[in-house]
This record gives sequence, structure tokens and C-alpha cells, in this order.
Amino acid sequence: MSVLPIGAAGIVAAIVVLVVVIAIAKSIIVVRQATAVVVERLGRYQTTLAPGLHVLIPFVDSKRAVVTLSEQVVAFAPQPVITADNVSVTIDSVIYYQINSPEQATYEIANYLVAIEQLTATTLRNVIGTMDLEDTLTSRDSINTQLRGVLDAATTNWGIRINRVEIKAIDPPPSIQEAMEKQMRAERDKRAAILTAEGQRESQVTQAEGQRKSAVLIARGDAEAAVTRAQGEAEAIQKVFAAIHEGNPDQKLLSYQYLQMLPELAKGDGNKTWIVPAEMTAALEAISKGFGNNK
Repeated sequence: MSVLPIGAAGIVAAIVVLVVVIAIAKSIIVVRQATAVVVERLGRYQTTLAPGLHVLIPFVDSKRAVVTLSEQVVAFAPQPVITADNVSVTIDSVIYYQINSPEQATYEIANYLVAIEQLTATTLRNVIGTMDLEDTLTSRDSINTQLRGVLDAATTNWGIRINRVEIKAIDPPPSIQEAMEKQMRAERDKRAAILTAEGQRESQVTQAEGQRKSAVLIARGDAEAAVTRAQGEAEAIQKVFAAIHEGNPDQKLLSYQYLQMLPELAKGDGNKTWIVPAEMTAALEAISKGFGNNK
């Protein structure tokens, strides 16, 4: 029986101790919060470790995967999609997901991110293919809802829940964008023209209403002035008549006043011919008799 030298025995002992330390270190595992560790025993699924301190059997148990349980977000590359009216648009999508079953996400699907990306692309083609360009640009909420429903139904078997799906951008071709910009400018010009025409119409209506009210007020003023003048003339006539009646004039005075009014009757450009009325002769006779009596 051979005996190892003291130096060689020390080296072997050191190696054994090192191996034991490494095995113990590997058997002790600390799982962080919002994280799960899938453990296999001799190549088969054994358990899923929750957050905390755990001890594995050295060289028997091994970690298969470390899975994050918090909600995650992934933005996929722009996907070219053709609408129902044969317009090619590029769509950027963002997926918010969370792993509920770490063992299913590890064993049921080889690469769930690639699977979700491909499923998102095919679902977008199916959904957008039933819409025209205008509906595609104005129906983001509907697209998000349909896309989330399809993805969530497919990823349930993978232990993944799709929380939200957001369409980040929908970009039509440059020629379509230019046509849309021209249409928007035309719509803005049309609305501006309509507003200007409505403003002018309202202004004209307001002016016409003001003129009508002004004309009504002027007419009312003229009517009131005419009534006032007529009332004044009537009152003046009444006063004159009352004064004459109170003064009890004789025939000579009336005849004299009649003669004074005749020149006034003869005034005017239209009075080419003046016919002496019969009353004038009677008035002259009355005056002559009056002067005769005075003699």
C-alpha cells in the first residue's frame, strides 16, 4: 500500500473542500421579489420557487429558468398591413403582458416573445384587412380591443396574460399622406368660407333689422309729429273760433278779413288764372255800405 506524500494529500483535501463549498453554495438559492425560479430534478420539472431563501440538492436539482412576474412591455417592429381598399399602411404596436404561470411559460412555448410578435402581426393583418383606410385611422380603440382579445386567448395556454395592446402609430404611404393633407386644407378652407359667409349674412340681417327698426321709429316719430301738429292746428282753430265767437264780429269786419285773404289765395306759380268768386262782390258791397254809413 502506497502512501501519498503529505503535500499531495493536502492538495486533494483542499480540492474536496472546495468542491463541497461550491456544491453548498450552489444548493443555496435566493429568489428575489417579483421573480420565480423553475427547478428541475434530474432533468424533470420539480417545482417553482417563490421569493425567499431555498436549498437545492447538489448535483440533483438545477435551475431551469428565472422568470420575471412583474408586468412587462415590448414594442414590436413596424408591420406592413393592407387595408380593405388596398392601401398599404405601417403599424407600430406595443404589448403589455404579465406571466402568471412560470412553468407554462417555460415548457409550453419555446420563445413566447417571438410567438407573441408573430401572432400580433397575423392578427393585425386579419383585423385591418376588414377595414378601409379611414376606419383604420379612426378606430384605434376597436383595433386594440380585437387584438387584445385574440392575443389573450392564445397566450392563456402559455401562462401569459395580455393586459393591454396599444397601436402606437399608423403610417399610410407618403402619397396618401399628401392627399390627406390637401383634403384637410380644403376642409379648413371650406369651413373658413362657410364661417365668413355666415358672418356676412348675420351682419346683413343685423343691418336690415337695424334699418327696419330705424324706419319704424322714424315713421312713428313722423306720425306723432303729424298728430301733434294736427292737434295744435285744431286747438288753434278752436281758439280762433272761440275768440271770434266771443268778439261777436259784424258783417263789415268779416268782409274786410275776407278781402285780406284773397291775395294769399292768389299766390303760387300754378295760379295762372284767378276767377273772382261771387262772394267777393258781396264782400265789396258790404264794405262800401259800411264806409257809406260812416260818411
